[in-house]
Amino acid sequence: MPLFASSGYARFVLGRRAPVRVGGDGASLAGFTALLSCEPGSGESRVAVSATLSLVVTWFGRRPKRVEVPRLRSRSDPPTNINRVALGELTPALMPFLGQAAYLQLSIFETLSSAIAAAPTADAKEAVSRVAASSLAKHHGLVAEIVRKGGTAGAAMSPYTDRIDHYRSVTKGDDWFELVTACYLTAGILDDFYLSLSSGLPDDSAHRIAEVFAIQSGDEILARELQSAIDANPRLASRLAVWGRRLVGDTLLIARSALAMPPTSAKDEEKLEPVVTEVIAAHTRRMDAIGLTA
Repeated sequence: MPLFASSGYARFVLGRRAPVRVGGDGASLAGFTALLSCEPGSGESRVAVSATLSLVVTWFGRRPKRVEVPRLRSRSDPPTNINRVALGELTPALMPFLGQAAYLQLSIFETLSSAIAAAPTADAKEAVSRVAASSLAKHHGLVAEIVRKGGTAGAAMSPYTDRIDHYRSVTKGDDWFELVTACYLTAGILDDFYLSLSSGLPDDSAHRIAEVFAIQSGDEILARELQSAIDANPRLASRLAVWGRRLVGDTLLIARSALAMPPTSAKDEEKLEPVVTEVIAAHTRRMDAIGLTA
């Protein structure tokens, strides 16, 4: 299956039909990347279609760059710096930021809870439960900031529930292995993205939110579970690799929807070029950590 035919990788276009291959040999994006304004998981998102968003992609006719693939970054390590200054300029107002981030963490917790229920062994249930506890702690930390600023959790999150619920429905997978892979890959992308986006918030809130996202997420726990499953059944690797490629596109779409930018702002779109490049690189590292080809 060509990478550009998967759900996520079909979204990088230049206002015309232009499929773009990302990953595979470890290549990163060259030039700016924007995402189609289609719903995650929709039919048109699985092929390269005409876009209304501007984008500069210079893949074809040039040699792709190779991304180094180091060890998986633990959540106890310093967070990835995804061009925080440029991304901070696109940060939404405080309450919309908190509402989206809080509901996303709650959604991740719900997905992890489903993974606990479907886990094949008691050991797996216990392991995933520790990761779920971390996501719930992040949710509670973000809700605490909402309340500190005079809001309520329900009112702050409600405008984003339909969009995020749809995202969750198309990224949950068909079985336990795909479910855990989704938790492992998407939570990492979203945590890094929202941490970088928080740099544009007022200083007092930005500091507290950074502390929330510094909570250890348990990436290494999910990585061990997946690696053990792949070691026991090597045929899983190719299926989970394809699934991982689909996840990144849907996750970038939901992340991009949080940005405070008009859909046709070419100048702001250019600011996202290094952000998307680094997100893809971090995703590649996570894939590589469990032996999957991005």
